[in-house]
Amino acid sequence: MGEKETGGARKGRIILHLDMNAFYCSVHEAEEPERYAGKPTAVAGSVELRKGVIVTCSYPARAKGVRTGMTVREGLKRCPELVLIQPNFNLYRRYSRGFMEIASAYTPLMETVSIDECYLDITGSGMFGSPVEIAQSIQERIRMDWAIPCSVGIGPNKLLAKMASDMKKPSGLTILRIRDVPRLLWHKPCDALFGVGRKTADKLRKLNIATIGDLAAADESLLTSQFGVYGAHMKEAANGIDRSPVRETREASKSVGHTTTLPENVTRREDVHRVLLNLADQTARRMRRKGFLAGGVQITVRFPDMTTLTRSRALDKPIEDAGVIHREACKLFDEHWKEVVPIRLLGITLHSLHPKETAAVQLDLFDYESEPRREALTKAMDAMRDKYGEGAVLTAGMLGDDPSTLIRNRRIRGTSLQIDDDFVIN
Repeated sequence: MGEKETGGARKGRIILHLDMNAFYCSVHEAEEPERYAGKPTAVAGSVELRKGVIVTCSYPARAKGVRTGMTVREGLKRCPELVLIQPNFNLYRRYSRGFMEIASAYTPLMETVSIDECYLDITGSGMFGSPVEIAQSIQERIRMDWAIPCSVGIGPNKLLAKMASDMKKPSGLTILRIRDVPRLLWHKPCDALFGVGRKTADKLRKLNIATIGDLAAADESLLTSQFGVYGAHMKEAANGIDRSPVRETREASKSVGHTTTLPENVTRREDVHRVLLNLADQTARRMRRKGFLAGGVQITVRFPDMTTLTRSRALDKPIEDAGVIHREACKLFDEHWKEVVPIRLLGITLHSLHPKETAAVQLDLFDYESEPRREALTKAMDAMRDKYGEGAVLTAGMLGDDPSTLIRNRRIRGTSLQIDDDFVIN
């Protein structure tokens, strides 16, 4: 992988892309091999009700025609013996941390892409062996320590490493050089190129650009006229060129939370619910700005004697909607405090955060059509509040005169409001 193969990037880069195969199903198989090994399995929500969509499925299930994104009903129709498993995100995160720790031992230049994949720049890691030896060593250690399969792609840049890791699954190891691109990729349709979606491929097809090879040879001015700077990027990618660096991943925020100390002790349930509504609204806003979804909700309750208790629950699917967060917070309160006693402080913390662009979100069939509309409405409301202030869009339930209503006012809100990334009880 010489200088010419880097497409002008740093001389002689060597990039690995690690991809855990059928990760969620593989984790369950590693935990309970006697129950799941070799069987067609699928991780999906609402297993008892037989609704929802399949988040991922095992390779035996794929051999029977089951696919990610398929409804559970369709999956069972294609494979009646399909074993359905409820998601366990705490378990997945533990395995993710495990394989990431192994990978990071070979280079400090590790970029986490999602819970089950990462890039490694091993250009300076020659003391561990050749690129193939490093890749094999990582695969073997993950297999021995965590009993899950891993495919590895090796390339002179992130694009080709990613494309290579997809070529052989499970447990594959593939090298993809720039000189291999015409032979291995140019005959494939444009949407087989990482980063090119179906809609873009359809638009390219209307321009008589049907394959990656066509895209590699296309007139750049035509592409930029139709797609802007992305058109030039696509042409470079079709020729195997990618200059993006492997960026060390900053540790993500562990939680986002707000608390408010009340001027008078709250003793009515409806007042508790209203305070929680304001807290849910602003906590969700902060989380969305950071680009995360929440996998769990925690409430904090402090009494006049300064006793402080927290109650938490993990969620079936990651969420960002303030209404859902409020509902879960109220349920937590109502379940644990059947009778309301005087309360001095209330708080909401969103934890188990997932980057939104990589989170596997389970959509109920009933939500499948409404979810995009709800997300569009949330974005529109966020945009209005970003432009005109936090008070621009409020519901009647958010109105009142307690400090929870001041969370939206950055000039006058008090120090009792927790605004740090890692939630700490004052």
